[in-house]
Amino acid sequence: MLAILLVLALLAAAGGWWYVKSQAVRGAATGRPGGGPLAQPVSVGEVQRRDMRVLVSSIGSMNARATTVVRARVAGELQKIFFKEGDEVHAGQLLAQIDARSYRAALQQAQGTLQRDQALLRNAQLDLQRYQELQAQNSIAGQQVDTQAALVQQYQGTVTADQAQVDAARLQLEYTRITAPIAGRLGLRQADLGNVVNPSDANGIVSITQVRPIDALFAVPEAHVDAIARRLAEKRDMPVELWDREQRNLLARGRLNALDNAIDATTGTVKAKAAFDNAQGRLFANQFVNVKLQVDLIEQALTVPASAIQNNYVYLLKDDGTVTQRRLVVGVTDGDRVSVRGELEPGDRVVTDGLDRLREGARVSVIAADKVQQVDQAVSDAAARPRGARNLPPELRAKLATMAPEERRAYLEKLRAERAAKQPAGQGGAAAPAASAAR
Repeated sequence: MLAILLVLALLAAAGGWWYVKSQAVRGAATGRPGGGPLAQPVSVGEVQRRDMRVLVSSIGSMNARATTVVRARVAGELQKIFFKEGDEVHAGQLLAQIDARSYRAALQQAQGTLQRDQALLRNAQLDLQRYQELQAQNSIAGQQVDTQAALVQQYQGTVTADQAQVDAARLQLEYTRITAPIAGRLGLRQADLGNVVNPSDANGIVSITQVRPIDALFAVPEAHVDAIARRLAEKRDMPVELWDREQRNLLARGRLNALDNAIDATTGTVKAKAAFDNAQGRLFANQFVNVKLQVDLIEQALTVPASAIQNNYVYLLKDDGTVTQRRLVVGVTDGDRVSVRGELEPGDRVVTDGLDRLREGARVSVIAADKVQQVDQAVSDAAARPRGARNLPPELRAKLATMAPEERRAYLEKLRAERAAKQPAGQGGAAAPAASAAR
C-alpha cells in the first residue's frame, strides 16, 4: 500500500512539473506571463469623422444630346467623301460632294433667262418714258401709254420670277456639297463613291450623334422623388457619378438636370436625366453605366471601414491588446466607409480582417493591411512563375517570362545540360541538385 501511494505521489509531481513547463513555453511564445491563448492576427482600421454622401444607385444608359442622319438633299452621283468614320466633326464641315454638273448647267440657264427678261424690261421702260413725254405734248393717245405701262409691269413680274429661278438653281447647286448639320461623332459610312444618292434614302450617307455634352438616362425609386424635386426647385447642384459595368472605374462626373413628369406605376420609379461634358470622349450613345446620384450630404459623420461591421457589431481594439464588441446603428455607405452611431470615438481602432476568429475579450496581434496584401501578392507571383524559373536569378526569370512554353522548356533543358557538364568527374551527385534547381 505504501508503495502504491509513493508511485501516485511521483506521478502527481511529474504531472505538475510538465504543466508548469508547458505554461512557461506557451508564455514565452505569446509574451504573456504564465502563458495563455495565442493572439489572433488581425488588421484594424481607424474610426474617423468625415462628410458622407447619401447616394442613390441605379443603372442607366447614355443618350446623345442630338442625333441626325445626313442625307443628300439632291439626287446625284457621290463623287467625293471628305470624312473618316468615327471622327468628330463641327457644324457646317464639308462631308461629301455630289456630281454638280447638271445643277451648274441649270443655274446658268436660269441666269440666261433672267438676263433676257431684264433686257426686255429695260426696253419697255424706255418706251414708256418716250410715250409719257409724247403724251405731255398731246402727240400720242393715252391708251397707248397705259398699254406700255402694263407691259413694263408684266416684264417686272417676269424678272422677279426669273430671279427666284436663279436662286433656286443656286441653292440646288449648293446642296451638292453635303455638310454636317450639327457637331458630333460620325458613325459608319452608309454610301460609297460612285453610288447615286437620293433624298429618300432611308440610311442616308452617315449618322452624327452629339456627345459633347451627353446625357445619362436612369431611374430612381419614387421614395427619393420628393427630396430630388425639392433640391431641383431650389436650384441646388446634385452631383452624379458614372461607373463602368464592374463599378471599378469612374467614367465621369456630372449634374442632375431634370426629372420626368410621371412615376412609372409598374416599377415605382421615375426617370431622371443628368448632363456630362464628356470632354475626353469616353462616353458613347447607348453605353451601359452604373449611376450614383448624391441626394444629400451628412457633414462630419462618425464612420468606420465597411469591412469592420459584422451583424451591426464591431470589435474595438483596447489598449491591453484585447478586443470587445460594440453594437452600432448603421447609416449610409459611401465607398469603403459606413456612417454609424454607437459607443465609439474618433481615433478608436476596430478590427477589419479576421473577425470570424474573434470573441469577446480575445487577445489579438495587429498586422498591417498592406503587409497582408504584399504577402498575398508574393504568393500569387510565385505560383504564377514557371516551375523551372523559381530558383533562377531575377534577370533570367524576366527573360523566361517572355518566352513561349516550348521555347522555355528547351532553354531550361539546355541550362541543365550546361550545369551537368561543368561538374567535375565523379561528382554526378552534385549535378542533380543543380538540375532540380533549374526546374
